[in-house]
Amino acid sequence: MNYVKTLSLGVVLAAGTALPSQAEELHFIMCGGEVRDADQAVVDAFEANNDGVTVNIEAVPWGTCQDKSLTLAAAGDPPSIAYMGSRTLRQLANNNLIVPAEIDAGIEGAYQPGILNTVTIEGTRWGYPHAFSTKGLYINCGLVEAAGEQCVAPHTWDGLYNLAKAVNDNTDAAGIGLAGKDFDNTMHQFMNYLYSNGGVVIDPATGENMLDSTNTRETLAFYEKLVSVAQEGPTAWERSQLKDLYNDGKIAMYIDGPWGRGQHNDNIKEITAPIPAGPQGGNGTILITDSIVVFKGSGHEALAHELATAITSGDSQYDLDSSWGLTPIFDYAQLGVENPYYEGDDFWGVFVDGIAAGGPEPIVEDFKSLQSVFTNMIQGIILADDTVENLVTIAGEELDDAL
Repeated sequence: MNYVKTLSLGVVLAAGTALPSQAEELHFIMCGGEVRDADQAVVDAFEANNDGVTVNIEAVPWGTCQDKSLTLAAAGDPPSIAYMGSRTLRQLANNNLIVPAEIDAGIEGAYQPGILNTVTIEGTRWGYPHAFSTKGLYINCGLVEAAGEQCVAPHTWDGLYNLAKAVNDNTDAAGIGLAGKDFDNTMHQFMNYLYSNGGVVIDPATGENMLDSTNTRETLAFYEKLVSVAQEGPTAWERSQLKDLYNDGKIAMYIDGPWGRGQHNDNIKEITAPIPAGPQGGNGTILITDSIVVFKGSGHEALAHELATAITSGDSQYDLDSSWGLTPIFDYAQLGVENPYYEGDDFWGVFVDGIAAGGPEPIVEDFKSLQSVFTNMIQGIILADDTVENLVTIAGEELDDAL
């Protein structure tokens, strides 16, 4: 499958081929519980081009994978390389367990805007981005039209609210689905709105806490407004459950990734739209990546960097993005791909065009603490426990502690 011309698999491998004088085994932990055929092909070619090198791939389910990698590294027996969530990078880096990524200058400029910020901590890149997602707004046109409205994409928060209110007032469905459960995607859903309002959580270059802002206050106030047109009891729901409400015709709109289209009932007449712009922003989205990381102290760091480069570029990376239905991590046309899977498709335009105005999943050492900061703030406004002003002030202080 020779899609990528400028950095094809053979070129990537040949550029850094090493010929060690003795046998070396790289331990590769692959989060997700499976090894893709395309990744295995890269590993096979890597072993063929590096005499005496073997790669032991251990596929571990997401629920235990990241903890296992951390435990091994902390015990002095680190894997050579691992595929894991970028959210772990600060914890790994702060504990001196990984080494900075060595991203090839030839492909650096081809990454979609903001991608490298998802692996950057105060100017240092700690991972090779591998899997990428953005979010869009799914709209059930049948419910919108039953409410007496035209099914067109809202461009602003006011337009979104008015459309949701029309459905809520004129049908048996709620206007929009809100995630408020104590779960990580409650935070992610909020950040979609925050980044669409020009907000920042943590400055990736300086590490400065930017949460306590007018952008955040406006976003939380909009959440307070949306509660009146959302499903009952948002604090009991997380994002994947909103899909079920959408399929059952109980909500007219919700936010999800590009994979959502394939999970919706065939009888739903729908459109997909960018997340509407807030008063201070554009059509933004949260930018989430998983990464390949190279661990410190395995004795195979140089080889691990070569393998990380091979897996996160060329044919292997294109295969991952296109076959999994992910937002493209590269501008593949810039890398020589003819007719990339996402070009000329309005659906994919929703998930690609908002990247430039998007923001990264914040990288902190204690991700659970970060999640709690947002959950407390969001649930506080959903349950009317406090004011927007107080909740955002408290969240800013709590984030300081989490950093």
